[in-house]
Amino acid sequence: MAQRAGSEPSRRGESGFDIPTVPGPEDVAPGLEERLGEPGEYPFTRGVYRSMYTERPWTMRQYAGFGTATESNRRYHQLIEAGTTGLSVAFDLPTQMGFDSDVAVAAGEVGKVGVAIDSVDDMCTLFDGIPLDQVSTSMTINAPASVLLLLYQLVADGQGVPGEKLTGTVQNDVLKEYIARGTYIYPPVESLRLTSDIFGYCAAELPRFNTISISGYHMAEAGANPAQEIGFTLANGMEYVRAALAAGLAVDDFAPRLSFFFVARTTLLEEVAKFRAARRIWARLMREEFGARNPKSMMLRFHTQTAGVQLTAQQPEVNIIRVTTQALAAVLGGTQSLHTNSFDEAISLPSEKAARLAVRTQQVLAYETDLTATVDPFAGSYAVEAMTDEVERVALELIEAVEKRGGAVAAIEQGFQKTEIEKTAYGTAREIEDGERVVVGVNRYRLDTEEPYDPPRPNPELEREQAQRLDRLRAERSSTEVNGAMDELRRVASAPAGRPGPEHNVLYPMRRALAARATVGEVCGALREVWGVYLPNDAF
Repeated sequence: MAQRAGSEPSRRGESGFDIPTVPGPEDVAPGLEERLGEPGEYPFTRGVYRSMYTERPWTMRQYAGFGTATESNRRYHQLIEAGTTGLSVAFDLPTQMGFDSDVAVAAGEVGKVGVAIDSVDDMCTLFDGIPLDQVSTSMTINAPASVLLLLYQLVADGQGVPGEKLTGTVQNDVLKEYIARGTYIYPPVESLRLTSDIFGYCAAELPRFNTISISGYHMAEAGANPAQEIGFTLANGMEYVRAALAAGLAVDDFAPRLSFFFVARTTLLEEVAKFRAARRIWARLMREEFGARNPKSMMLRFHTQTAGVQLTAQQPEVNIIRVTTQALAAVLGGTQSLHTNSFDEAISLPSEKAARLAVRTQQVLAYETDLTATVDPFAGSYAVEAMTDEVERVALELIEAVEKRGGAVAAIEQGFQKTEIEKTAYGTAREIEDGERVVVGVNRYRLDTEEPYDPPRPNPELEREQAQRLDRLRAERSSTEVNGAMDELRRVASAPAGRPGPEHNVLYPMRRALAARATVGEVCGALREVWGVYLPNDAF
């Protein structure tokens, strides 16, 4: 970034570039009008829709799920009554790893970080009384994404809601699991096959459902800076597009349903620049690299969650200010939907009061401010335009580095993204420890004693109750019907990948098995038998 005469940078951006104290037109590269375009038009720097929030605000989601399906259903009804316009489901760790609640490896984790879902029975309870043709649902699930998506469809079938009316998003981004999060099951190649099968299935059966939420959020939570977050995320996006093309899908048939998931940090200006740069890069990649012709294929639509990693257990009420600032960054950056964290999440599962306040934060921004009166209010800002260019430059360098290593999967197998993120995370931790980076209430402006806090606690009887439900399910269902569907699932999964048509898509026999009340663990276990499990390279 250029420096004005007599102006020294006041600080460096999170992505490593200098931020001038007094930015001017010379800090913005030539050709700004071409890089900006108009809202709703290529390259979508100013937003993916012409009117953005001037006609209706973003979708207000709240990420929730804990304990049993009954407990989570109660919280969903509370959130809807508080004004949430979209649900976002958190699943417990056994569900995320494709295990049933009654197996030994699940002990101590059932219902702890999300809701326990073992079968279609649990899914019906989770959405009891919630009209799925009126609510958009996002599901944070990756390796078993196909299983939970099909369970959701089966619940909708029971409500009489056809697939073409279902809206929402299934995260389904397993590549970032190998990089930053760890809830993978199968090896990368087989995981990509499952992802492309979801693309094909939804194109035919669930045309309004977003088939993937390509996620930078978890990389950011692991320590990635803004440029790393979008650079590695878009590189993963390229890998998913290539997998779908290799499976015989046409780019303009599946690309309009791709979506993304990013974090919003407290560094408001750089976050706005990050979102704008990400849209511009993706539009260009889809048009020039993959030959997309439908403008919807070039739109980077994204959900945002405020930064969980920046929440503090010390003086937790201060998190209200952090979350509000982060939400502002997401809205000013043009997000399509937003989850605001509850102020007490660094301590425990959110309390009902804190979750309601998180929704109210979004409602104040949407209805009491003038943020929805204009499209892309930062357009033309010397500071934001210059920072957008810089984030774009650094992110493109990272994408090129991934491509030189053979693409996202090859780079993952070499440990490249994980190592780069860990270096950044270590640097950030050192800055906080040394006091160079201020965290209010942690390394500056501390209290001598913290106020006591009584968090909500999971039901200690949960595992036993969930195991009893599984016993009843297995006793009541038809073993013949389940076994037949599972054998068909193994047969289709054993066949070579890349052949178009529903007869080669694993989701069709998977749906039959789940409809016959096969469990999440049984379905994932059948695929483990055929595809094996991923073991990370000890070298990194």
